[in-house]
Formats: sequence, C-alpha cells, structure tokens
Amino acid sequence: MSIKYNELFKEILLAYDQGKLEDKVNEILSDRDTDKNRLANIISSLCGVDLKYTENFSKDLTEALKTYKVSNRAVSKIDECKGCSLIEGKTICQNACPFDAIVLNGKNKNSSINKDKCIECGLCIEACPEENIISNVQFLPIFNLIKSNKTVVAAVAPSIEGQFGKKASLSKLRCAFKKIGFSDMVEVAFFADMLTLREAVEFNELVEAEDDFMLSSCCCPIWFGMLKKIYSDLVPHLSPSVSPMIAAGRVLKKLNPECKVVFIGPCIAKKGEIKNPDVEGAVDFVLTFQELKDIFDAFNINVEGLPEDHSLEYASREGRLYGRTGGVSISVNEAVTRLFPDKAKLFTSTQSNGIIECKKLLESAKEGKVDARFIEGMGCIGGCVGGPKAIISKEEGRERLNSLAESSKIKISLDSDVMYTILKKLGINSAADFKGEKAEIFERKL
Repeated sequence: MSIKYNELFKEILLAYDQGKLEDKVNEILSDRDTDKNRLANIISSLCGVDLKYTENFSKDLTEALKTYKVSNRAVSKIDECKGCSLIEGKTICQNACPFDAIVLNGKNKNSSINKDKCIECGLCIEACPEENIISNVQFLPIFNLIKSNKTVVAAVAPSIEGQFGKKASLSKLRCAFKKIGFSDMVEVAFFADMLTLREAVEFNELVEAEDDFMLSSCCCPIWFGMLKKIYSDLVPHLSPSVSPMIAAGRVLKKLNPECKVVFIGPCIAKKGEIKNPDVEGAVDFVLTFQELKDIFDAFNINVEGLPEDHSLEYASREGRLYGRTGGVSISVNEAVTRLFPDKAKLFTSTQSNGIIECKKLLESAKEGKVDARFIEGMGCIGGCVGGPKAIISKEEGRERLNSLAESSKIKISLDSDVMYTILKKLGINSAADFKGEKAEIFERKL
C-alpha cells in the first residue's frame, strides 16, 4: 500500500475496533470534492470486500464484513486509467504482468484484468504509476472472527525473521500476535519440513536416470502458475506437492477443525493461491508483512519491546531455508541422500529467481537443455525474502533467515521427533506413506 492508503487503513481499523466504522466511513466520504466512487473502491479493498459506492455504502460495508467470503478478488482495479504511457504498445502494468492478464481497450487506453489468466500475483500493483490497482486487505474479516472469540492461528512464513526489527524474535512475534487477539502463532517452516520428505519421495519416483528431471512445486504460486498456464507441457515433471502454506492450513485443521488459519508472508500471490479450487479451504486469510506492520502501528505494538512468549522449538534448519532461493534444493537433497542413498548421485539441482530467470529456465527445460535433475523456481529475486511486501531488503532478509536457520536446534527435518509425532496423528508412519491415500493432505491435483 502507498503511504496514503495505509494511513487510511489505520484510521478505518481503529474506528472498527471502537465500533465506529460507519461514522468514520461517512466522515471520509463527506467531502463534496471527493470522487466517491474511487474512494469507496479504495475503502472496500482496504476492508477486504468488493463493494461499489451507494448512498448506503457504510451500512453495506458493515454487512459485507459479517458475510465475508474468501472468493472476493485479492487484486482489484479501483479506477480507470488516466492515460498511462505505452511502451511498445503496452501499458506499464501490461509489461509487468507475466501472464498477459491485463487487457487494453484500444479506444481509451483503459486496461482491465482478465480473471481467467490472472493469478493475482500483484506485480501490476507495484508497477501502476497511478495507484489504480490495489490488493485487498483481509484483516477486518479476521478481526471480526477474533472479536467473536474464534480460534484464529497465525501461520508465519520463514522470511518473517528480521522483518520487524533485529530484536523482534519469533517468540516476541508470538506475543505480538496474541496482543492483537490471535490464539497462537506457528512457523510454516515446520510444515515445509514435512514437504521435504514428500518431495524426496517424489524425486525417488520421478527420477530414474540422468535424462529425468523433477520440477519442485513447493513454495511459489507465481512459479506454479507459470507452469500451469504457460508451460503446461512440463506438468508431467511437476511434483503434486502443495505449498508449505497450504500444508500448514490442512494439518492445523485436521488437528482442530474449528480453527481459522491466517498466513503471514511477503507475497500478494498467496491471496490468490488460497482460492484455487484444488487447495481451497486450507487457509482462510492472507496478510502481508507490510499489512501486518500497519496493524502493529495502528495498535502501537512495538515487537522489539515485547516479552518473549516461548514455545517448543519444532521447525528445522531445512524448513526455515525454504524462505530463500536454493533452500528447497538443499533440504530435498539432504532428505534424498538419507532416504534413498542410491539416488543421491542423481540429485543435481538448479534454481531460478525472478520472472525473467524462471521463464528462461522453463524454456530450457522444455527444450531438454537443463543439466539438473531437480529444478526449483521462485517468482521473486532472492526467493520469499525478496517478496514485494517484505519490509527489509532481500539481502538483509536472506542474512537474517540464514542466521535463524543455522541456529536451529533441529538441523535436518528427518531428525525432528515433533514432526514424527504430528505425522503419526495424520496416519503417516514411514516414507512409503507419503504415497497414496495417506499423503493426500500434502497433494494437489495437477
């Protein structure tokens, strides 16, 4: 969000907390010179809903929050273009979109989003010079559940390390989430540990000789979207594993069907991922790091100044490394070496990060020109630490993440007693159980 958008969001959030949302919205819209249609679209997006301006907008907004559905668009166009300059016949947002999902009306140069092609990655948001494209903020519907005393769990991406200050440890972040009203906070890295085993089993199945290769599908919805929408010929080489975020939601809900799961990360595309039909229902909401910062600021929560709220350490070095480019390859390599030593010599990996690199790598794979058996892709440069809604630089994010990973008490996911305890509750007792019905919780349909 731009500065003006996040300040407006904080005003709305505090009014909602005080039970004065309708009064605040009416006040915001009361200026005669205000473009009420545009402003209503902005307010609607900041509240996570999809409403147009009417005379009863504030009341409609209150009702929409009560009946919120995750089917609402995560990326919205709030106004018509005002004459964006063209570069080689395309607008800036068109050039930013890797899926050709932005369509230009030749008569007035106004663009629209093709919902069938769009994966809601949010790259157009960052590119738009007029701030006419905005990401929906889902916190008010979350806050509604918190105020209703529902069990709401924050599932944080590994790349959260260092985002809220050098002294903002995971245990202090847990305290911060509880101050807002969350029931608890869990590390998504723990569920990445489970997927390390899953992808090691997939590698053993898919790679039999030097000419075989496997595409990891674990982390990145942009990478997965490119494979499904642009490079579908490569899908037979793609692991059907869900992302760690989806695995977290599914496992948490298996253990407690009543809980609601909120993923916290640097990625707008995750808001689109949770609505995909093959994984829908696993995770209820997504917040970005920048949105979370606005929430902390609104409630005057200084994470670094909070007490530690410790829990049993359960995430491994491997799972935490998923937050940066190369982390998945390292983790799966170590698992393959331990579980399938005869396949270890076949495990060679390559990685790409950023849209341009990912496309080049997939083109090479399509042409049979990749000299690697395990292929990992991340849509953002640096991996998740370079996500568009990260707070610190990708360089600092990688350094902080590496430090957290290397300080982990559990180095290898296969050595995690806590993981085995949870897997047993899911009916998974061996590597062989990661194939077939028992492993469906970690699978998506390709």
